[in-house]
Amino acid sequence: MKKKGEKLEVRSEKGRQDESFSVQNSQFLIPRLRFPEFREAEGWKEQAGNVLFDQVNNRNPDPELPVLAITQEYGAIPRHMIDYHVSVTEKSIKSYKVVQVGDFIISLRSFQGGIEYSQYHGICSPAYVILRLRANESDEYFRYYLKTDRFIRILTRNLEGLRDGKMVSYAQFSELLLPIPKLAEQQKSRSA
Repeated sequence: MKKKGEKLEVRSEKGRQDESFSVQNSQFLIPRLRFPEFREAEGWKEQAGNVLFDQVNNRNPDPELPVLAITQEYGAIPRHMIDYHVSVTEKSIKSYKVVQVGDFIISLRSFQGGIEYSQYHGICSPAYVILRLRANESDEYFRYYLKTDRFIRILTRNLEGLRDGKMVSYAQFSELLLPIPKLAEQQKSRSA
């Protein structure tokens, strides 16, 4: 039997050790690397994707909004800023989704490069899944976390059989457990 405070290894469903965390008890994850002021704080909780994010499906775009390219390198960015020219018709734009600043976007390549973040208000293809973070969490923390190798491993491990050309659905994202530090620690992480 483990004594209180002893560290346990966190293992994935396939038995591989996750080097990012140790576990103090069954309720919290304890990061192995942590800012000094948070080392004695309680661990991080995990919450399902659908508890933290809403799916947004606003298909009433203003035709004056820029069309966004969803890229792994830059996130969601106006197409003209990266010299990406794809012609769209006025008719097709009517089905496009509105993206707000701070939204996250699941793309066809999310299983390779994580989930993208938008610093721009614009529109994107209806093929993308738009996520909006609920209140009381730091978008900067999730902007970083949803692009980490750890998250991408969790995403691909939990979506066995997902290959090029298949989109990660909101239902699939909803089942993922995401580590959540207290807001002060989230905010400190974004400034580091």
